[in-house]
Amino acid sequence: MANSIASTATGPTPAAQSASDSDRIQPRRLVAFLAMTFGMFMAILDIQIVSASLTEIQAGLSASANEITWVQTAYLIAEVVMIPLSGYLSRALGTRILFALSAGGFTAASLMCGLSTSINEMIVWRAIQGFIGGGMIPTVFATAYLIFPRSRMSLVAPMIGLVATLAPTIGPTVGGYLTDAFSWHWLFFVNVIPGIAVTAAALILIDFDEPDWSLLRSFDWVGFLAMAGFLGALEYVLEEGPRNDWFGDQSVLLMAWVSGISAVVFFVRVLTYREPIVDLRAFTDRNFGLGSLFSFVMGIGLYGLTYLYPLYLGMVRGYDALMIGETVFVSGVAMFLTAPIAGRLSTKLDPRFMLIAGFLFFALGTFWLTYLTKDWDFWELFWPQVFRGVGLMLAIVPINNIALGTLPPERLKNASGLYNLMRNLGGAVGLAALTTILNNRTDLHLARLHESITWSRQPALETLNNLTQRFSSFGSDAQAMALKQLNQIVHRQGVVMAFADVFLVLTFLFMSLAVLALIMKRPPAAAAPGGGGH
Repeated sequence: MANSIASTATGPTPAAQSASDSDRIQPRRLVAFLAMTFGMFMAILDIQIVSASLTEIQAGLSASANEITWVQTAYLIAEVVMIPLSGYLSRALGTRILFALSAGGFTAASLMCGLSTSINEMIVWRAIQGFIGGGMIPTVFATAYLIFPRSRMSLVAPMIGLVATLAPTIGPTVGGYLTDAFSWHWLFFVNVIPGIAVTAAALILIDFDEPDWSLLRSFDWVGFLAMAGFLGALEYVLEEGPRNDWFGDQSVLLMAWVSGISAVVFFVRVLTYREPIVDLRAFTDRNFGLGSLFSFVMGIGLYGLTYLYPLYLGMVRGYDALMIGETVFVSGVAMFLTAPIAGRLSTKLDPRFMLIAGFLFFALGTFWLTYLTKDWDFWELFWPQVFRGVGLMLAIVPINNIALGTLPPERLKNASGLYNLMRNLGGAVGLAALTTILNNRTDLHLARLHESITWSRQPALETLNNLTQRFSSFGSDAQAMALKQLNQIVHRQGVVMAFADVFLVLTFLFMSLAVLALIMKRPPAAAAPGGGGH
């Protein structure tokens, strides 16, 4: 007893001191990680920051409606190829070199995008920007679980989860403000100074691992080209299919064949080549496979609603980019405020309960939107956006921990690329499916509305007569104008009803996920992957 008291009086025991040291976050590594996180924020933000201002870019570059969509498509196709490749490159080049090249190349491409004077220049630089910048995203996820002790993941996991979900959510808001205050060029110029700072920080501060140059000598070029054809063509099909009647369009059908054939070659190579560029064995880990599935579906919710909110506000409410940005920022605020709470809960609650709560919050927000009308504005959309933001943060933290938190260090870099690929593919599949459902349900509702609006329908006649009286000052054109106005009212109502149907589909999707999380087994507690290492 006396010895125990003496030991306590003289300070912590060696074992306690060792535990304390192992939990300590080195300031140098923390600053490096924060710089990397900001680089990832820029790369993810750039997907959505442009979407709200495509009309202004189209006018500035004198582009056609078909050409301007490639400003987004080129970025997404290039990025989806780099994300799974980044794990191999991170092992070959080391985190320091890969991240510095990614940040520096992304910054240079951003500058050239802003300086572009034609749509062809813009498309080329956007593709380069997406490909090079795509290396930053999975590298940050892998680094978080490599360099920080498990006891600190309640601080780190919400940070990367917040960036991964907040960046695309606030993209339309940031894009609207920049375009309104300056010009569309600043959507890209805004990356330059921060990008230089991130590149410098990566070169100076990152010391997490060493490169394995031997991997470059055995690089599987056939596997890489097959992967590029598989994922790039698939992204093209998912982007262009909803706009061009899917396989009724020759280019979409051709890319579907390219994707299918390339997929066969790719899977043969990764399963037989001695050093495959992507190691699919990560999916044999039960937790990783489940986490990737959840990440895929969260991609649908994350990117789907980031697309649907601005689309509704633009098509039905007639909002410009700035007004849309000011309306949809609520989800971002809700995510920001929920992040620290989600981090604390992740250390105290069964992750299944957090997943269920997150999915149910998300489902509640989309179910609320099934009552959508043409008059819904900021305050009507406020609570659905709050539920969406809270749900995303409550779900993304345990999903990250389930997928990556239990893997051994040597598998993290490759697995992080696959995990982030699943989220992006979920977003691409979700956008394609939601757009197709929206178009089909709009056509269905319009057909039903046109069938119901006949000369024998008293409400239709009264509305037409009221509109005709309103336009009576235009003389003989009054009735024609009234008919045109009535047709616009009917079309708008059909679109609103279609939006409500899409939100109902999302509600069922996330309710199903909550049930799946309920029946899954509790993931085992993971030991810390390590505080660094090679």
